[in-house]
Amino acid sequence: MSGDPQILPGTGRGTAARSSVVEGARPQPQRPVESPLNRPADGPPPRFGEDVKADFPGLVTAEGKPWHYLDTAATAQKPQAVIDATVRAMGVDYATVHRGVYARSAEMTLAFEAARRKVARFIGGEEHEIVFTRGATEAINLVAHSWGGSQLKPGDRILISTLEHHANIVPWQLLRERIGIAIDVCPLTADGRIDLEAAERMLTPAHKLVALAHVSNVLGSMLHVEHLVALARSVGAKVLIDGCQAVPRLPVDVAALDVDFYVFSAHKLYGPTGIGALWARAEILEAMPPWHGGGAMIDRVTFERTTYAPPPARFEAGTPAIVEAIGLAAAIDYVQQIGIGAIGAHELALAAQAREELRRLNSVRLFGPDESAGIVSFALEGVHPHDLGTILDEEGVAIRAGHHCAQPLMDHLGVAATARASFGIYSDESDIAALLRGIERTKRIFAK
Repeated sequence: MSGDPQILPGTGRGTAARSSVVEGARPQPQRPVESPLNRPADGPPPRFGEDVKADFPGLVTAEGKPWHYLDTAATAQKPQAVIDATVRAMGVDYATVHRGVYARSAEMTLAFEAARRKVARFIGGEEHEIVFTRGATEAINLVAHSWGGSQLKPGDRILISTLEHHANIVPWQLLRERIGIAIDVCPLTADGRIDLEAAERMLTPAHKLVALAHVSNVLGSMLHVEHLVALARSVGAKVLIDGCQAVPRLPVDVAALDVDFYVFSAHKLYGPTGIGALWARAEILEAMPPWHGGGAMIDRVTFERTTYAPPPARFEAGTPAIVEAIGLAAAIDYVQQIGIGAIGAHELALAAQAREELRRLNSVRLFGPDESAGIVSFALEGVHPHDLGTILDEEGVAIRAGHHCAQPLMDHLGVAATARASFGIYSDESDIAALLRGIERTKRIFAK
């Protein structure tokens, strides 16, 4: 928790030196510009499903059998490349960052800040606009506490939607309790998309922020962010996008989207738990006060007063998640080798196939739009999702069963819980077949 001065000359935390040696040692690949539905025509075909399963040691049971993992929307399995990078960072390369006077600390600082640059480039931002957090939940709380607490006043309004994750509901409710803002909830279309026509009718100059999910973690429905931003700008509102389910499967360019805040978590992007990122416009970050105090986020401390470091260090009090940042960088390298557009197309096709197969079962109710981003939620008539999940587990199939941290959406759907199958790079038709076999077995058990 030391607040010792930084030791790299000319380098502030979050602005690592851009020497030719450092850049040459750690080349930063540009994020491919692709459609989320089509892979590039040139180059070798991307590897998916069975071709990449060997990269993921977690996809095998203790008995050596295949594990049909269909819970990627909760957390993605980790490729060996990410595991190796984190083990090395915790082992032979390990040292603290920003404050050691010895060579390994300086090298780790460069690697840590290179990870920040990589995250920034991955989503189309600048490195000084990236704040490392524990995940998207902390990132939204940071915005609510720091920006919301300093920029909003009683009577100001925030627009969220029916399908939001609790992480994009509760922080705003806490802010409402603190300062008296109002929260409005945008309804959904009949097929489970955020109703932007309704949003247009609801938005007024009193709305200062619109905070919505890019991709629903329950329904897989995708938000037309550009349309939303145009609506928000028409009344002078800022835009925060929860990108947890979008970043692993859709190309994201925050500059092109023209949003004000964008958040995501590494563990859904095949990276480690315990780290995520907040991207925000530089001028917005500069105007935001700190929300945690301690070492590393300060400029000068006396008993009379403290002055603060510029962003992003201002929002990163204490020793950061060093190893996790290195793992996140490795995860970005891994998905970029395949291509985000290709990943999105692969998962979209699997979700469509799963929905078609499930639709043939008269006892299954499907939720969400037909075009869903790798996520399929459903209910089996007469079977609680927890019972279904338990029986599927016996068949070597892992799904999510519950309210998915979206209880208001469950209320809207008229159910207490749903079953959810979600796909990843490593998913293929064999996982869908295993899911269907498990459902048929469940039906037989409950028919007795």
